Amino acid sequence: MLCDLRELVKKYNLDINHILHIGAHFGQELDVYEQLATERVLMFEPVPDTFAVLEKRVKEWSKAFPKKVLLANIALGSSSNEIEMYIEKNNKSMSSSLLKPKLHLEQYDWIKFDDSDKISVRQCRLDDYLASVDNNKKFDFINIDVQGYELEVFKGALQTLENIKAIYTEVNRAELYENCCMVSDLDEFLGAHGFQRVETNWEGISWGDALYVRRNNEN
Repeated sequence: MLCDLRELVKKYNLDINHILHIGAHFGQELDVYEQLATERVLMFEPVPDTFAVLEKRVKEWSKAFPKKVLLANIALGSSSNEIEMYIEKNNKSMSSSLLKPKLHLEQYDWIKFDDSDKISVRQCRLDDYLASVDNNKKFDFINIDVQGYELEVFKGALQTLENIKAIYTEVNRAELYENCCMVSDLDEFLGAHGFQRVETNWEGISWGDALYVRRNNEN
């Protein structure tokens, strides 16, 4: 994360208790979630090897912090199907994506994608997934990092978005991955669903992180 989530929560007086973390990788933000006193976290990570590390880390973390953390080894998108994923290993799979790498190959030429490492993963809509599991509590915050696939995830989460107070997301202003969504696409889509971009950090030059907060007059 390019921004300090704790500072953003304080600055915008966000009361978040139930977090959806989409593209969780190794769960590096678990300690931050604990410091925010969140009640429940649901983490999605589609890459099997990465998920195994996440699962182990959550198990160890839970010994010290007995909080309910749920894990799902699936990808999220606008449809439910099997989908091909581009895998890299030089960057611990942090750059792996459901989209084919493009400018990413130039900006980060040390990160290699080999066609032989492509895998098939299960994808479903977030709304469908939450409807299929015990979802007594509504999630109110999204942390998402899916390498330009964010808009597809949101298209499959229209019901979920109704309860979301804020979204922390990676944003793009160049085509690092083929047909990846741009920050303007997210501004338009999330704006139509009641959110406004209030913070942006472009330390990644062609990509960055942004915070969208629900407008005060909308619920």
